[in-house]
Amino acid sequence: MDSSSALPLYNILHAMSIRKFFIFIFFILPKGNIFGQNPLPIPSLINGPEYNLTLQNGILEFFPGMPTSTMGANGDILGPTLLLKAGETVTMNVQNNLGEPSTIHWHGMHVPAANDGGPHTVIESGTTWSPKFEVLDKAGTYWYHPHLHMKTAEQVTKGLAGFIIIQDNEESALALPRTYGVDDIPLVIQSRAFDLNKQFIATTALDNTILVNGAIDPFVEVPAQVIRLRILNGSTERVYRIGLEDDHPFSLIGTDGGLLQSPVELTRLNLAPGERIEILIDLAGLENSSLFLKSYASELPSGTYGAVNPSIMPMGSIQGYSSNVLNGQDFEILKLDIIQANNNAVLQIPMTLVDDQPLVTSQANITRSLTFQAAQMNMNTMLNGPFVINGSSFNLQTINYSIPIDNVEIWELTNMTAIAHPFHIHDVQFYILDINGVPPPEYLAGRKDVVLVPPGNGIVRFITQFSDFSDPDVPYMYHCHMLSHEDAGMMGQFLVTGGVTSIQREQNYQVQLFPNPATDHLTVFLPNNDHNQWTLTNALGQVLEQPSFQLIDNNTVQINLRGLHSGTYWLEITTERGHPLTKKCFQVLSNELIK
Repeated sequence: MDSSSALPLYNILHAMSIRKFFIFIFFILPKGNIFGQNPLPIPSLINGPEYNLTLQNGILEFFPGMPTSTMGANGDILGPTLLLKAGETVTMNVQNNLGEPSTIHWHGMHVPAANDGGPHTVIESGTTWSPKFEVLDKAGTYWYHPHLHMKTAEQVTKGLAGFIIIQDNEESALALPRTYGVDDIPLVIQSRAFDLNKQFIATTALDNTILVNGAIDPFVEVPAQVIRLRILNGSTERVYRIGLEDDHPFSLIGTDGGLLQSPVELTRLNLAPGERIEILIDLAGLENSSLFLKSYASELPSGTYGAVNPSIMPMGSIQGYSSNVLNGQDFEILKLDIIQANNNAVLQIPMTLVDDQPLVTSQANITRSLTFQAAQMNMNTMLNGPFVINGSSFNLQTINYSIPIDNVEIWELTNMTAIAHPFHIHDVQFYILDINGVPPPEYLAGRKDVVLVPPGNGIVRFITQFSDFSDPDVPYMYHCHMLSHEDAGMMGQFLVTGGVTSIQREQNYQVQLFPNPATDHLTVFLPNNDHNQWTLTNALGQVLEQPSFQLIDNNTVQINLRGLHSGTYWLEITTERGHPLTKKCFQVLSNELIK
C-alpha cells in the first residue's frame, strides 16, 4: 500500500470508534471469507417399499464461474435419504446412467451377499439392478455408496453416496427428535481436493475443502430444543475429532449399527471414514444465538490422517500433507443458527435407550488374525502404502475365508503400519472387545461395522456372528475404509457357507456374471442352459472365436478367458433357435495375455 492509499484509511480509523471500524470491515470484506454463508442442503427423503435410484453425472459450481463435474443419485451430487422400516421387504431399483460401470453397496446393512453391492455385483451403464431383501437391521443411520474395484474413491469423491435411515418399534417408542430436516438432520462430512480447474481429485493429501451435504461453509437453522444430528464421515481418508464450540456437551445415542443402551455425554468424539454417529444436543434457552460444530484436529494423535503428524514414526511423509491447512488445525464444519423452539419440542434427553446385549468371548467358535502391513516395508510405504492384509493384496478370484453359517467369531486386527486404518466388514455388525488390550469406552460399546485400528502394532479385537445368509458363490468384503487404500488392494473377501443359499436361483432369474471384472475365467448363471448359443465380442464389435466353456451344473457355466487381453467384452446368449436371452458386458483385468 502506498502513502496515497494509506492516508484515507488512517483518517477513517481516527474518525471511527473501534466498534464502528469492525462493522466497516465486515461490509467491505468479500463475503466468501465469512463462514456460514451457504444454507445447508437437506437430502430429499423417499419411502418404500420400492425405491428408485438413478446414478447420473452432474455439474455444480462450488466456486463462481468454475463448474465442477460431479456424480449423484437422482441429482447432481449425493442422493436421497432412503427411509426403511425393519421387517419390511424392499426393492432397490438402481439405474446406471453414468456412462461407466458402478455398484451400490448398502453400507452397514445385513443383506444377502448377492444383494450387498460389492465389487462382484457390477451395474453396467444403461442397465438396472433390482435387489430385493428384507430389512433385518436395527434402527440407525446407514449409507449407500459405490464399491467398484479400483474406482470406489473416484466415484465417491465425485459425490455418489446417500443416507439410509432405518426405523423400528424400539426406536419409535422413545421420545427422540425425528422431524426430518428440522430437529433430525443428516450430515455427511467430506474433505475434498480440487485441481486448478476446480475438478475433484480423488487421491491426494490436498483435501483442504470441507463439504457438508455437498455445500461449502454451510449454516442451518435449528430450534432451541433437543436436536438430533446423524453424522457420517464420508471422506476418502480424513479422520475428524467432532466437538461443539466452547465445549458445549452433546449426548451420543447411536453408532454404526444402531442405538446404544443409554446416552453417553461427551465433548469430543473421533470419527473415521465410514463411521456414523447419532448425537443429541440440548439447545434450550439458546435462541437467537449460534453454535459451531467443529473438528478439533489439533487433538488427534499422531498416526491419524488429519493430525499434525499422520505417522507415528519420525521419518516418512505424505506428499502435500504438511501444507494442508486442515491438518492438525481446529476448524469449523457447520454453523448452527438457533431459532425459536417448535411446538411439541423434545426438551429432555432420555436416560435409557434400547436393550442391546453384546456377544461374549465364551460364545466364539474361532479367532481369526488379520495383520495390516505395507506391501514393501520401508519408511515411505509404511505411511503411504500400498498396504496389504495378511501379506496379500486383493484378488477378485481369491476367497480369503470360508465361514460356516452362524459362526461366532473373534477377529484380531494388528496394524503394523505407521498410520491408523478404519477397518470395515460387510454383512455383520460387531462388538469391540478391546483396543490395545483395554476394553472399549462406553461410546464404542455398541454395534459397529467400522473401527479405527491404531498404528505401530496396535491391536483391535471384535466379536460377531455370521447369521441368516450363506452363498457358495458370492462373497462379502472386508477392507480399509480409506478408499485410496481399499482401491490399491487393502481388501479381502469371505464366503458364508453351509446354509440355504441366500438367493434362491429360480428359473426366471436374470443372467448373472461372476466375477466381473474377471481374469482367467467367467462364471455364468443361466435361467436355462439347454441348447444356448454364445457370441463373444470385443469393444470394437469384433466377433471372437466361440469361447470354450465347462458345464458346472444345470444352471452354471464357466467360460475360459485365457488368451484375452485386458479390456471390455460383450457376451451375447441366445437360444438354439436364435431367440436372444441377454447381452452382458464384462471386464478382463489382465494386463497381458494369460497363457
